[in-house]
Amino acid sequence: MSNYWFRQWVVLLLLLPLFACDPFDTHLGEADVDYYLSQELTEPLGTDTLSMMTWNIKFGGGRIDFFFDCYGDRVIMTPEEVEENLMGVCEMINHVDPDVLFIQEADVDSKRSAGIDQVQWIINHTGLNYGVYASQWKASIIPSNGLGRMNSGNAILSKYPLTDARRIGLPLIEEQNALVRYFYLRRNLLQCFLKVGDEIITLFNTHTAAYAKDGTKKKQLAIILEMVKKEAEEHTVILGGDFNTLPPATVKMKGFPDSVCEDEDLTADDYTAEADWMAPFYDAFFPAVPIDKYAQDNTSCFTHTTDKDGFWNRKLDFIFCNKPFVSYSDTTWQSVDKGGINSMSLSDHCPISVRLKY
Repeated sequence: MSNYWFRQWVVLLLLLPLFACDPFDTHLGEADVDYYLSQELTEPLGTDTLSMMTWNIKFGGGRIDFFFDCYGDRVIMTPEEVEENLMGVCEMINHVDPDVLFIQEADVDSKRSAGIDQVQWIINHTGLNYGVYASQWKASIIPSNGLGRMNSGNAILSKYPLTDARRIGLPLIEEQNALVRYFYLRRNLLQCFLKVGDEIITLFNTHTAAYAKDGTKKKQLAIILEMVKKEAEEHTVILGGDFNTLPPATVKMKGFPDSVCEDEDLTADDYTAEADWMAPFYDAFFPAVPIDKYAQDNTSCFTHTTDKDGFWNRKLDFIFCNKPFVSYSDTTWQSVDKGGINSMSLSDHCPISVRLKY
């Protein structure tokens, strides 16, 4: 946040109690979940295998150089840019053809993405029928960098009906001052239920803090682990998301070539203190990408880079289940030769997919 806006909004913050407790509509609760339905429902094939995919779609921003990656200074996109980027996202989704899709950083009513409801847009342009959405960043106006109106978050999309969704709030970043924290992201764990055949499956989607250096991310991970393990005592559970930390057996933990930000508030370049944070998930659940495969070759499993002219250089995205996945069914979609789809051009993350027999 610039010094100018900081000064202006410090004054405003001092006045907030005079007229409202949440004047910019940033607070979110467990019931703040939206349901979606495709304009044209399609009948699933009804096999005994469920395919799933997770993807941080970067709010339909493709490879535009935005200010927060420090490669450029863009903030706002045109409707044409957003729809062109979303068309590429949907092309990839249709290529993979998942039964269940976990997406992070989906905008539904944000100035930066021309107010386009990206969850509805994706459902209408893919074979997915149903969706649930929970915001992680919502405000009637955000003064910083001209962002303006914001509503961005996590969604679970499916060919099968989804029910009983709830938004489980995760801890806020404690080291931030009250003003920044009021307007900043409110991370969540999105939960819902899917019934396929005779099986009831609990789905979870999450996106943890990217830049917290005060232990907030570790607290978020602990809550996610506890919630999913508890649900796994009764149901099949599938957890997907962008965890913003690295798996066990990671070789390179810091000094990534795409980290060019000089502002420490926008830098995620050193994960050495987080080396064992994902280990409990691997101990409790089956990962989509087996740990021995990742240990043998980290590079082929990488899913993220901020440099559109570089290559994926770290793995931040995961899918877990309390049942084993179909052997050798996982794919990290770093690129697609057939069909001419290049995932590098679609987001700063590439998707991963896997299949499960139910």
